Amino acid sequence: MSAPRFRAAAPRVHLFNLHPAPGSQSTQKRLGRGRSSGLGKTSGRGHKGQKARSGNGKPKAGFEGGQTTIAKLFPKRGFFNANGKTYASVNLDRIAHWVEQGRLTSAPERPITARELVSSGCVHDPKDGVKVLADGCEQLKVPIHIVPSRASKSAIRAVEEVGGTIFCRYYNRLALHDLVKGRNDRTAAAPTRREDILWYTDWRNRGYLSHKSIAKMPVVEERWRELATQLTKFKAQEFEKK
Repeated sequence: MSAPRFRAAAPRVHLFNLHPAPGSQSTQKRLGRGRSSGLGKTSGRGHKGQKARSGNGKPKAGFEGGQTTIAKLFPKRGFFNANGKTYASVNLDRIAHWVEQGRLTSAPERPITARELVSSGCVHDPKDGVKVLADGCEQLKVPIHIVPSRASKSAIRAVEEVGGTIFCRYYNRLALHDLVKGRNDRTAAAPTRREDILWYTDWRNRGYLSHKSIAKMPVVEERWRELATQLTKFKAQEFEKK
């Protein structure tokens, strides 16, 4: 009969038994402390030269010895528009093909949004929003109901000719992310820039904040009615001219 095995209990941690882990520390390299150490005189840097000098010893990235760098030789062109948006364009022939295959379905109460377009593979990256264009509109034979961020006038005309509906809704980056991910616990942002307010309150663009769109859309949030009233109030305001 073998003797029973007992597992030794781990020692308690005290100040007197704390020590660094083995191999975690190394002896400091003492430079310039005599030739016998092997790191005296030039301290392991060698004789003179750029790398022997104090400081960094190496030039910054892009330094070409003092001559004009290649980054400065090429002229600058254009600018970056901080307020600009890049839309993911999708043509009506592609949407019609997806509908024929059964990969997209729509109804007035459940229209096609950026979420359905991304999940079905019709659009791979929504970018700053989805814009519907009219290329191949003759292939659209069945009515569709879609809510993109933007749409061209010809695309609006083509969708409505076959009995469909199209309304454009504003999405900022966070609201578009929530739409694609299926989140509905946050209130979507409203347009704040003048250009966006004028665009989404215009019936010709089928903006969702125009009074005519609110009267025709099957699903309308009460907040949209208030926004439509507040954002279009300036059109009826009159100012005294001095």
